[in-house]
Amino acid sequence: MSEVRELVLPTENSEAPNLDGSLLFIGTATVLLRFAGFTILTDPNFLHQGDRVHLGYGITSPRKTNPALEIEQLPPLDFVVLSHMHDDHFDSVAAAKLDKSLPIITTHHAAADLKKKGFTAPYALQTWEKLRVTKGDASVQVTATPGRHGPAILSAVLPPVMGSMLEFQSKSDVFRLYITGDTLVYDDLREIPQRYPDINLALLHLGGTKVFGILLTMDAKQGVQAIQIIAPQLSIPIHYNDYTVFKSPLEDFMHAVEDAGLSDRVRYLSHGETYNFHV
Repeated sequence: MSEVRELVLPTENSEAPNLDGSLLFIGTATVLLRFAGFTILTDPNFLHQGDRVHLGYGITSPRKTNPALEIEQLPPLDFVVLSHMHDDHFDSVAAAKLDKSLPIITTHHAAADLKKKGFTAPYALQTWEKLRVTKGDASVQVTATPGRHGPAILSAVLPPVMGSMLEFQSKSDVFRLYITGDTLVYDDLREIPQRYPDINLALLHLGGTKVFGILLTMDAKQGVQAIQIIAPQLSIPIHYNDYTVFKSPLEDFMHAVEDAGLSDRVRYLSHGETYNFHV
């Protein structure tokens, strides 16, 4: 069994862990999670409608939406979970305005890029590597899960990606939140439910991103396949309808979910909407 690394956060202004959680969908893959004593941000993207992201090799894409929250409106954060280094997951606004000492849990590739941008506390994980984050009595374990951002033949030109399993430990139970990251459905994902048969909530990066006709993130069909493979109690789709390279609209996923008989296992959030939950 691999060793679990440790990150201990300062406890000033910390709140006692409780079992009331909230998940605010800001846009793209950006979510603000407050749960069990932690405040966590995912994949910070705060560009505005009309702003362009650079996806490499001269490829750009304009944003079609605005973030539901400005970066200046964020509460104090404990850490960030970052799927990979692409502009629509860590943009110029985040690079300029996030606290440079904020812990960011991500891939080795993204961690190296973050250091070049002046961030001093990236925590790089390999697949299945674990990082336990504690703050006073609060504890969450983050495990990097498999991800592949496009067909294997393109692996050399696409940044490495990771999914994340967040396990919040209470006295008597564990709440598991799985974030797919920008992955396609492929065989390695089947190991996730083998290791974690009881997943409470999954955030699905959808959108059906296509560049030169090549699928780089899950579309409606693959999103349904991911639910069937991972088998979470509830899934929430994110990373859709925000950029022109997103070719699979949320409506297609909604129809696919209904056709698959999975409607009772999916919750939809509009940009700016909050999902409140109690464990």
